[in-house]
Amino acid sequence: MRLLIVGTLKGQLTTATKIAMDNGASVTHAEDNEQAMRVLRGGKGADLLLVDVSLDIRDLVMRLEAEHIHVPIVACGISNDARAAVAAIHAGAKEYIPLPPEPELIAAVLAAVANDSRDLIYRDDAMAKVIKLAQQIAGSDASVMITGESGTGKEVLARYVHTRSNRAKRPFISINCAAIPEHLLESELFGHEKGAFTGAIARRIGKFEEATGGTLLLDEISEMDVRLQSKLLRAIQERVIDRVGGTRPVPVDIRIIATSNRNLSDAVRDGSFREDLLFRLNVVNLKIPPLRERPADILELAQHFAKKYSDANGVPLRPLSAEARRVLTTNRWQGNVRELENTIHRSVLMAQGDEIGIDAILTPDGDRLDGPKAVPAVAHATFAAEQVTRALVGRTVADVERDLILETLKHCLGNRTHAANILGISIRTLRNKLNEYSDGGLPITPAGAGDMHRAAATA
Repeated sequence: MRLLIVGTLKGQLTTATKIAMDNGASVTHAEDNEQAMRVLRGGKGADLLLVDVSLDIRDLVMRLEAEHIHVPIVACGISNDARAAVAAIHAGAKEYIPLPPEPELIAAVLAAVANDSRDLIYRDDAMAKVIKLAQQIAGSDASVMITGESGTGKEVLARYVHTRSNRAKRPFISINCAAIPEHLLESELFGHEKGAFTGAIARRIGKFEEATGGTLLLDEISEMDVRLQSKLLRAIQERVIDRVGGTRPVPVDIRIIATSNRNLSDAVRDGSFREDLLFRLNVVNLKIPPLRERPADILELAQHFAKKYSDANGVPLRPLSAEARRVLTTNRWQGNVRELENTIHRSVLMAQGDEIGIDAILTPDGDRLDGPKAVPAVAHATFAAEQVTRALVGRTVADVERDLILETLKHCLGNRTHAANILGISIRTLRNKLNEYSDGGLPITPAGAGDMHRAAATA
């Protein structure tokens, strides 16, 4: 976790710095917006900005947007002035913290931004084999490919490999190749020189240079455009990168770890992934089994999450009842560890009495996990496809494809990843199609529609 503190409230921010470092964060300071931008461009990077509310937060937000730097801002101030807090939020801050800071509050903010559990919990023999291989290769500089379904813990395993490598004390930098628009990903990875493109008002160091000496995680690498893959291949082979608009190569010293929830051999066959790049990345393949194939891990993880969220919510730690354990171990867990974690979080909040009983093991919609299943998203999509194909005659292929994509997205409640998996296309292809439909004036189900639906239901 990398924290950049911006402002001149020396005494109060020193306290915040100590709290952050006690919670495992590395901390850098900048006195004003200009110095903060120089730090971010210069390669140190940050996962969170803690900014003095007396500074011009809107100006800082606009500078970040202009240079395509994605980092959340938390404002802080020495008073509990509600107007200052509201103004900071309206300017683009995610949260407001009064100073002097409470240690629990700073720790909670850091945990929310990090948003990942770095504990590697396992008990099943299937997972133990993967961990053993990870331990054997961790000390080398070999490139690693981590594969597995969404939610199995690929990034957690990548951090595990890094912390047991010779680079453990150096940076661990992660970039999600699917989350950043194609035209910005090259600059994010390799950086750019001043004037390289519109908005490039100064030199910016990319993730490769930020990670020098450490590890670079390329998350969801299967979504990277083929044209950019060739530049990545050169960087891995020659250990040099070219900044966008640069005139000379820049040497880098990093270890590459990549993840994918797709079969990259299939991607090679369909031309969306370079075979030579796959060979370079796939020196060691750590394949994480889905949770349903490692049943011994389910209860181990459930107990871990029960303690984690009991502590986080200030409620008593309750054991899982025998019936609750039975339901957990027999569920399919299509969302893997991520789905299990959310389920246990809900159960901690809903449980009454001395145990977490079966009545507290609920779906996001509030139904019992062992109750009659609601029609799943896949079945919804199949039904939508049948509805569309009944009227195929007289319609173009483009019209049929459009309706199928939009209906599938609707029944997936806006979840792009689930819709792409059901449709059998990459998330980048889906995103391009949706952009095309949106430009044509068609309504698109927003991402997070499922969350909004659940929020409305509980309001």
